[in-house]
Amino acid sequence: MSASEMGTPGMSAQNVAPADVRDANALLAEIAGIGCDEVRGGYSRPVFGPAELRLRDWFAGHARALGLDVHTDSNGVIWAWWDTGDRADAVVTGSHLDSVPGGGNFDGPLGVASGLAAVARLQEAGFRPARPIAVTVWPEEEGSRFGLACLGSRLATGSADPDTVRALSDDSGASFARAATESGVLDPATIGPDPAALARIGAFVELHVEQGRGLADLDQPVALGGAILAHGRWHVTLTGTGDHAGSTRMADRHDPVFVAAGLIRAVRCQAAAVPEARATVGRLQVTPGGTNVIASRVDAWLDVRHRDDATVRGIVSAIEAAAGQAARAEGCTVTVAEESFSPAVDFDAGLRARLQSVLPDAPVLDTGAGHDAGVLAAAVPTAMLFVRNPTGTSHAPAESARPVDVEAGVAALTRVLTALAG
Repeated sequence: MSASEMGTPGMSAQNVAPADVRDANALLAEIAGIGCDEVRGGYSRPVFGPAELRLRDWFAGHARALGLDVHTDSNGVIWAWWDTGDRADAVVTGSHLDSVPGGGNFDGPLGVASGLAAVARLQEAGFRPARPIAVTVWPEEEGSRFGLACLGSRLATGSADPDTVRALSDDSGASFARAATESGVLDPATIGPDPAALARIGAFVELHVEQGRGLADLDQPVALGGAILAHGRWHVTLTGTGDHAGSTRMADRHDPVFVAAGLIRAVRCQAAAVPEARATVGRLQVTPGGTNVIASRVDAWLDVRHRDDATVRGIVSAIEAAAGQAARAEGCTVTVAEESFSPAVDFDAGLRARLQSVLPDAPVLDTGAGHDAGVLAAAVPTAMLFVRNPTGTSHAPAESARPVDVEAGVAALTRVLTALAG
């Protein structure tokens, strides 16, 4: 972990008056110095890293200041409960605190800060919930450290195998099991399906900064989630023959980097041929990585998304065929391994209709980004609120949300919690 990922000391949540928690903009300002990435820009907050652990403590401190009962479950999910005498049929909100490398300060933390702010406002107004309310933090939503997005929610719902997860490793070779143990967040031996936790959720509403320009184009501050595009991640391994860059003739080369160039071109061409498809190679590793060395291997990670599950797989098959053809021509080999796949998700129609009655002016927008709410949708009724992002840029330092729109998001979430828990 680099020093830049640790960030700089910030204000202690324990020393903040509860009234300050009503302001999500102020909460986000508190954590603006945690996890700054001096190389990439933006923030790098990998799960179980120093920055993410500090943010977990920050959240717990504010939640306890509100009188919420805070605990971390066997999968590393933080629950902050506003109880009503039991924990059945609860209204749950929240998001995540981890980030992609060089990400923005809103993707994840906005939903967590807004959940705290909404509860603080309800308490100040004297609201007495008829249903328990919980604010949650879900770990490793981005999958940026161990390669499996929405890992916490996948474990809870049983869509991720615990043994497989324990064996996952990061770029340094540290396994999930080792990193979890060293962090002190959880015992890796206990991870896995948590039907008891899911049974307590009557409705899950995740607020998130929009990762696109839908709201900006509509000139609206807040939207309801309609659906999440199907999306998956594949690990492509291209194997060739390492050799000397100066002594090996071009005709004698078996260069996997050349094949990788063909792979990337195929990714763009295949996705561009399908309306509303998205396909990306955002990560490459070249082995051994010397300037004067012909590579022996290239590892590439492919991300493909579309509204239709079969279309996603069809695009991947076409990309695999094109990469195979390029590899054979170069005397290389290619393998494609699926790391994760999330089918298209339509959020609960009944819950969305309830939210539309509370927020009648909010448009309904689909999203190409994955979320814990999408994974949880297979087990509990879920919904999403999106807050306007002026440029639509996300997973990058330029991600933004105006203070007035952050405020509009908190106001919308407060109204939703009032309606669902009142």
